Amino acid sequence: MDVREYIKLCCVKRGNMSEAELARRTGQTPQNMNNKHKRNTFKISELERIAEALDAELKISFVDKETGKPII
Repeated sequence: MDVREYIKLCCVKRGNMSEAELARRTGQTPQNMNNKHKRNTFKISELERIAEALDAELKISFVDKETGKPII
């Protein structure tokens, strides 16, 4: 699952939040948010704002490719 798919899934779990609503809550235009989803290009700072908009905490981990388990 890539970042854009994960964000969409989180939006669904948070009451089916639309991309436009997520854009509004993060201070972006819907067009800008749509472009980021299409290109799958999100900065860490943008992911932090998205997490805040979803009333969540951003956590990043490195996962072993073979086992699928976090390294730490």
